[in-house]
Amino acid sequence: MNKNRDKIILLSGFEAFGAFSSNPSALLAEKFDGLAIGPYRVRSCILPVVFGEASRILEEWINQLHPAVVVCLGQAAGRSGITPERIAVNLDDADIPDNAGNQPVEKAIVPGGPAAYWSGLPVSKIVSALAALDIPASVSMSAGTYVCNHVFYSLMYKLAGMPGVRGGFVHIPLMEGQSPDDKPALSLHQLEQAVRCVLKTSAQELEGAGF
Repeated sequence: MNKNRDKIILLSGFEAFGAFSSNPSALLAEKFDGLAIGPYRVRSCILPVVFGEASRILEEWINQLHPAVVVCLGQAAGRSGITPERIAVNLDDADIPDNAGNQPVEKAIVPGGPAAYWSGLPVSKIVSALAALDIPASVSMSAGTYVCNHVFYSLMYKLAGMPGVRGGFVHIPLMEGQSPDDKPALSLHQLEQAVRCVLKTSAQELEGAGF
């Protein structure tokens, strides 16, 4: 058992997928690795955009680090702001293949598992804190049915057996310069501010105090 389990935030991002050659969630996770957030230390991992494999790797990191908070980031092209996800559903239903060519249709993530889980992150407080920084944000009620939701649901299923550990999923928009079309995007600076705010707000909720 890691004696510092209550002082670790595990932050995950995803590799590039689909038509994109990069993924800002991976860039941000890498930038924040080792950063201090109050009394907490961030540890980061990059997940493959592959059903099953992504959740397996995340679980390995959780088992190794015993974090107090797990924040998973994912890219949501077309969204204009930061969107903490409220709910994860027990469904894989892919419109496009993952990076290994898998394309499940109407398949349960955990056969016989609960239909859905609520996020363990303070999603409304996160949105309010982001708004105070003039960063566009809103609570999302759907993480989709692709690998992001797969990881989100698998995470909450895992944490259901780990009392006291908080976790959830946050979608971020594209980064400026990432897409040649007119899809909404935020600057790298805004994205960095946003992720720092998400981590700080989540950690403060666990501590019950500001820092």
